[in-house]
Amino acid sequence: MRNRFKGLAIAAGLALAGLGTAGYATQPSPQAAAAPAGATATAPTTANATAPAAPNSPELAMDGAPVMTAQPGIGQPVNGRFGIQPQVTENGKFAHWMHDSILFPLITVICIFVLALLIWVALRYRQAANPIPSKTSHNTFIEVVWTLVPVLILVAIAIPSIGLLSAQFKPAPAGAITLKAIGNQWYWSYQYPDNGGFEITANMLKERDQVGAGERFRTDADGPRLLATDNRVVLPVGVPIRLITTSQDVIHSWAMPAFWIKLDAVPGRLNETSFTIQKPGLYFGQCSELCGARHAFMPIAVEAVPPAQFAAWVRAKGGTMPTPGKPSDKVIPQPGAEGSAAKQAEGNAADAATGPTQNVTVAPATSPQGATNNPATGTAGQ
Repeated sequence: MRNRFKGLAIAAGLALAGLGTAGYATQPSPQAAAAPAGATATAPTTANATAPAAPNSPELAMDGAPVMTAQPGIGQPVNGRFGIQPQVTENGKFAHWMHDSILFPLITVICIFVLALLIWVALRYRQAANPIPSKTSHNTFIEVVWTLVPVLILVAIAIPSIGLLSAQFKPAPAGAITLKAIGNQWYWSYQYPDNGGFEITANMLKERDQVGAGERFRTDADGPRLLATDNRVVLPVGVPIRLITTSQDVIHSWAMPAFWIKLDAVPGRLNETSFTIQKPGLYFGQCSELCGARHAFMPIAVEAVPPAQFAAWVRAKGGTMPTPGKPSDKVIPQPGAEGSAAKQAEGNAADAATGPTQNVTVAPATSPQGATNNPATGTAGQ
């Protein structure tokens, strides 16, 4: 009897131990669950352990972008300031010089001259000073002057203006980085066709009192209110940028004041321009085309970083770097066109649901009627 109770106790203990082991087996550790096939679940030794990433590693940022904070007065509006933002592109610097050195002084001189002329006429030719008005109706010299002077002023303005206009639409050279900006209601999405075609989406960061518990909100390090985004565009300094804009719904406009860029994003159309950023920094812009109820909440944030840091960011996003100096050979489809990301996704979904489409040859049916749909007579339609 004692041996029987002892055997029952041992059997019960083994059964409980087996249940406990099975319970732990159904809940593997996160390290074991994430381990790829063929990898061991043991912790790496000190010799072969992966070294921690450097503080400036792009993999450490929340959105994968290099950690960069906004600098007051650089790449963003300043409260109470009158004038154009400091420019960091060649076209922007020329346009800034043209505004400050040609247009603004010329406008000021013309406005003062016209105002002084109006005051002089009002005082000199008032009724009290001229009880008998002059009957002079023509003055050849004055008429020639007020015709030639405006023409000369317009020609002087047109020469640098035409040069600036052509420079803004100059095609990007070989080796340029392509950035495709797609407008949506109401956010921006970006693609890097020359770097593996990966895509990022940028939404405006809300304020602390506008988000729920645990959600990300804007801080001063992210940028100014209504301009900070959860994902930033990252571009290299000193490398030509080929900007292509389009839209998924309505007309938007990709505007970056510090780059002297404002390019409309039109549905079904690809617009293109090029620029080169000359100074690292964090720059902000906005959609500048009325596009709906939340038009004011489509900010743009661009980080300009050294080329080596840009390459590290691209690799962190799973992209690749093209051959230096090689012209871009990527086809940039319009949204909704054959070959676009949306169409490819639709095709993949259709293939997953119904299987791939097979090309087959179907013999056309023989019509018993002619082309006019009149009743067949004789051999018509055969």
